Amino acid sequence: MKMFKFLAVTALASTATFAFADEKVVTEDGVATFSTFKPAAVRAEVGTTGYGGAISWSPNPYVGVTLGYNGGDISWSDDLSVNGSDYDLEMDNNLTYLNAEIRPWANWFYMAAGVGYVDQDYTLDRRAGTNASFTVDGSRFNAGTTDVRINGDLSYENDIAPYVGLGFSPSITNRWGIFGEVGAYYTGNPTVNLNANAAALGLVGDDGRTLAEAIDDENRAISQDDKYEWLPVAKLGVTYRF
Repeated sequence: MKMFKFLAVTALASTATFAFADEKVVTEDGVATFSTFKPAAVRAEVGTTGYGGAISWSPNPYVGVTLGYNGGDISWSDDLSVNGSDYDLEMDNNLTYLNAEIRPWANWFYMAAGVGYVDQDYTLDRRAGTNASFTVDGSRFNAGTTDVRINGDLSYENDIAPYVGLGFSPSITNRWGIFGEVGAYYTGNPTVNLNANAAALGLVGDDGRTLAEAIDDENRAISQDDKYEWLPVAKLGVTYRF
């Protein structure tokens, strides 16, 4: 956290340093060409890491810094597939980020690299019900008369994570524009805790494991699987330059 605060202060200091560097340039900025380079921008955004906004400063048309926040209880899908099992999903987002943005051709395309303070929580719920067949960690179970419910949480908590991404930000008017970005944070494996209702824990699967054992193995697999080390990002928004 101290590292992130240092980077944030550095970015704000850079903003103050270049506050009056409104140099005149002619550059192709997305779908239109304007004669005045506008170094500052604010934006509103929504995506896989929640909704929020950001402020940006560009000392020249080729490089800039962006400080932003995404949060809120928002998800793009009502379910999440975890290790082959589908769960109903509720998401609590909390992400603060600081990125450097490089525009190699001084136009709408940019590459982003930076860090984020990641505190993402996913509440997972899966109701197999009665007289149902379901799979946990590759083992198939028959619920019979037992009302089976599996729930828990998966979280990326209090991590400073590096980020890489690609984006576009074409202009619509002299000041307004749109943007989109895709990328990923390297967070390491999440913390996961899944369990089932007590009446279902003794069910035996087709490989001889009880449901309790299969859930423990699934927890372990998620905490060790490389594919859960990355937190994907996709977002869209609008920008205002000044």
